[in-house]
Amino acid sequence: MPRILRFCVLAALPALALSACSQQSENKDAQVRPVRTITVEKRDAGIPLVLTGRIESADEASLGFRIAGRMFERTVSVGDRVQAGQIIARLEPQNEMNALRSAQANLAAAQAQLVEASNRYERQAKLLSQGWTTRANYDQAEKTRQTTRAQVDAAEAQVESAHDLVSFTELKADAPGVVTAVGPDSHEVVQAGQMIVRLARHEGRDAVFDVPARALRAAEGDTEVLVHLTDDPKVTANGRVREVAPQADPTTRTFQVKIGLTDPPEAMRLGATVTGTVHPNADPVIEIPASSLTRINDRPAVWIVDQTTDTVSLRNVDVARFDPATVAIAEGLDSGEIVVTAGVQALHPGQKIRILGSN
Repeated sequence: MPRILRFCVLAALPALALSACSQQSENKDAQVRPVRTITVEKRDAGIPLVLTGRIESADEASLGFRIAGRMFERTVSVGDRVQAGQIIARLEPQNEMNALRSAQANLAAAQAQLVEASNRYERQAKLLSQGWTTRANYDQAEKTRQTTRAQVDAAEAQVESAHDLVSFTELKADAPGVVTAVGPDSHEVVQAGQMIVRLARHEGRDAVFDVPARALRAAEGDTEVLVHLTDDPKVTANGRVREVAPQADPTTRTFQVKIGLTDPPEAMRLGATVTGTVHPNADPVIEIPASSLTRINDRPAVWIVDQTTDTVSLRNVDVARFDPATVAIAEGLDSGEIVVTAGVQALHPGQKIRILGSN
């Protein structure tokens, strides 16, 4: 090939390449992408939350002796019903009775000394008024009388304290209720404050649930809960959230939620398995398939279809809740707008689209 012809061919190659790229870009821009879409609308937020729990007493207390000792007897067992003031356990009272008798003897001695000191004071006062004794003797008699009176007061306090110790050898129920658990058996040595009986008082019942952290929002505030027996759905009761644990259980990572029941039926016994249903009380939200979501500017976004031009544009949205299949949108979408649900990865702003299923 002549040198001049070869030069002309080489000079024409860049122009041909640019022309081909330009034509390819125009074809790409003109390409219509098939997509699937939905028309969004606001719906009631969320679905009912259903959990399984148990019935517990709203007021349960562990009862124990105030002093240590050897337990003589325990008169109740699990499931027994007790009344206020009923004796449920006793300690051997010999030591406390001996202490009481010693305190009473000390009181009697102190009272005898007070009588003697009072008589001496009266005599010294009479003799002083007649001039037959000195002022020093009178003052000494008065001092002795005041000292013995203080000793009597101290002895009376010791007697009262000893009476209390004797009464502490008897463990009494402080309210009517049902025994839900027991501790040591008879003839065992127990410590002060050790649980002897756990008593569920007759002051109300709770439905207790272990709620996952992701569902905890539904149990916030004064939420109303419908509770029914798991083995008999006809037995129902209404309740409201009474208490939410401030810290998750270290093992299950769930939060304990107590539902105060209103007039629970008798069939809802302590320990019964129940099912609770919570209907979220929230404003309507827009839900879209999770496949619709993409990202732009490090924020969630969706493709919006312009029906007049059959093109798409990208818009940022605020996500209220993620679910495996759907996404709840808090802000960024309005009812009636068309969102691309399939084919989002092949789109670019201004892209011509064709909705699958349409002519």
